[in-house]
Amino acid sequence: MSPLPAAFFISILFLLPQLHKVCAASPAAGRTMPTRGTCNNTCGTIPVMFPFGTGFGCGHPYFARYVKCNAGTLQFSTGTGIYPVSSIDYPTSTIVVADPFMSTCSSMQNSGSFSLDRTSPFTLTGSNIFVLLGCSTTSPVFDPSEDLCDTGSGSRVCSGLYSCKGVTGIGLPQNAPTSTCCVYDSLMGIGSGYSLDLPKLQCSSYTSIYEFGDEGDPMKWKFGISLQYNDSYYTPACKDCETSGGLCGFSGLDESFSCICRDGVNTTTNCFGHGYTWSGAWEPKIQTKTSIG
Repeated sequence: MSPLPAAFFISILFLLPQLHKVCAASPAAGRTMPTRGTCNNTCGTIPVMFPFGTGFGCGHPYFARYVKCNAGTLQFSTGTGIYPVSSIDYPTSTIVVADPFMSTCSSMQNSGSFSLDRTSPFTLTGSNIFVLLGCSTTSPVFDPSEDLCDTGSGSRVCSGLYSCKGVTGIGLPQNAPTSTCCVYDSLMGIGSGYSLDLPKLQCSSYTSIYEFGDEGDPMKWKFGISLQYNDSYYTPACKDCETSGGLCGFSGLDESFSCICRDGVNTTTNCFGHGYTWSGAWEPKIQTKTSIG
């Protein structure tokens, strides 16, 4: 066998440092870093900021299970369905979701059920006024021993909704008696947890009003479900990432913190420097770097 030429060994010597660079910069086994362009700061017309994200690996992993961007529409998922997100108010940490089958003054129809997982980072805000429409006279919500319906100001809300032309959509005449309507302020009082089971309650539809505006005109009421989200996940690591112009995300099977930079580089600290591969997690840790020799 003829000896290998010297040029071959020289080529190997030049390739070794380059190969070390590739190995040092590659993520650990099982780790999937978000690729360039997968995270954006808007979904349709809604600004998207942490803890929410627009794609896989964007935002906080806990919130990514509930809020996703699908074909330009930001959607909120629960056990009873997928609902469009109407708006997000970041200073108050609230979002408003719209059930497409929920009744409004302009259109009423038979609704499905609505539930909110107790373990989710979302809770109902106190501004929600839930209204059950077209209920049977034998509905458990009218049980006098339970006292579930607001018979004070709630009666005015029922009168306003039943004055809408859309009430014909649930088989009632306009200005029908409000004896089939029930107003309550929270889902806590009905069933277990945050759940609204219309068949069990013997009601044909429901609606939620989170802002009245001109209280005398139900056409100007704002319909939707207002939810408060837990903002304690906004860590110093994420703040540092955003200060450097990056978007906060996660990667790998352990869903560890990842700072997604606008030029396509992803690190686990910030976007100020890209010369090293950093290790870290959601909580700030001592930073370690892999030298390139």
